[in-house]
Amino acid sequence: MTSTLPATGITIDAVELRRIELPLATPFQTSFGTWSVRDVLLVRALATGPDGPIEGWGECVAGTQPLYSSEYTEGCEDVTRDHLLPRLFAAGVGHGADVADALAEVQGHRMAKAAIEMAVLDAELRAAEVSFATHLGATVDRVPVGVSIGILPTLADLVATADRHLQEGYARIKIKIKPGWDVEPCRALRATFGDEFGLQVDANAAYSPDDIAPLAALDEFGLLLIEQPYPEELLVDNVDLVAAIDTPVCLDESIVGEAVARDAIRLGATSIVNIKPGRVGGHLAGKAIHDHCVDAGIPVWHGGMLETGIGRAANLALAALPGFTLPGDISAADRYWHRDIVTRPAVLESDGTVRVPTGPGIGVDVDLDFLNSVTTSVALHEN
Repeated sequence: MTSTLPATGITIDAVELRRIELPLATPFQTSFGTWSVRDVLLVRALATGPDGPIEGWGECVAGTQPLYSSEYTEGCEDVTRDHLLPRLFAAGVGHGADVADALAEVQGHRMAKAAIEMAVLDAELRAAEVSFATHLGATVDRVPVGVSIGILPTLADLVATADRHLQEGYARIKIKIKPGWDVEPCRALRATFGDEFGLQVDANAAYSPDDIAPLAALDEFGLLLIEQPYPEELLVDNVDLVAAIDTPVCLDESIVGEAVARDAIRLGATSIVNIKPGRVGGHLAGKAIHDHCVDAGIPVWHGGMLETGIGRAANLALAALPGFTLPGDISAADRYWHRDIVTRPAVLESDGTVRVPTGPGIGVDVDLDFLNSVTTSVALHEN
């Protein structure tokens, strides 16, 4: 069950918008681009709680360019500054649960809204000394995680990278695919490592309904799922794909909110749902989708958006809910960063899990000295 928070809530005094540039440990390539540095927008809520000053952190998962979705970092900062924060302040929001309604008249911009909600909820929960995990209804203290491997130059590179991660203890490997880089990568991994590990693929909407044959060719590899084969609007075409292949079809980019998740399940357009809080408008929206999927008997798993330790901590709390039955893309911090921006980065346990933070709020503290060293801009917006 979720926690009950004090009715008094918090008073938001100001919100800091901070941009950082954090180098990735290795470049990450998908069907729509390659990243070597993340340009991240962080949201810091400065508030007053029942016992005095309190702060909360949120992370916007948008990329530098509008390639995964229509949102991008610069645009998120603009809409947050010019449209979202004025409405947040005007509404007198004192609870994380009230953020979505206060910002509802602004259409879309779910990633920007999610970052604000995370920051406000973090501050509120810190003031109440309640963890994200407890508040959301977590039932475990560790969550199984997999690793996501981008598109690499050669099959040999892919095999070597997968081998390293399997030896580290990851029990599930996800590889990015695109037309021409799909069947052979799967064949190489199965030929080298056998069937004793979970393998899934992520197309990031790189295929069309004319590509049923190459997608059906993946059936021989016993995949856990194919993630987002078609562009996000093509729900009905996914119904045809689900019927045509044996591998479970999972929707990611298509699931932009609870209503779409309900429609996709009702249509039979998906067998599994990927939940990314930033994509659906926040962790509370992610919990609502989780709850509906549990009621509908649809497995869910937690996606990743190259988050820093701030977003990763909140994601671990959500992924600890009982409906998350497949390993998530919440790898240890050193999978992505030479150095994270929190003082206790996520680490991989020997059993292929990552521990859920238990401290108040998101449960981790920001390494301010290091954060300042990677900061490119800071703007304080007072209420």
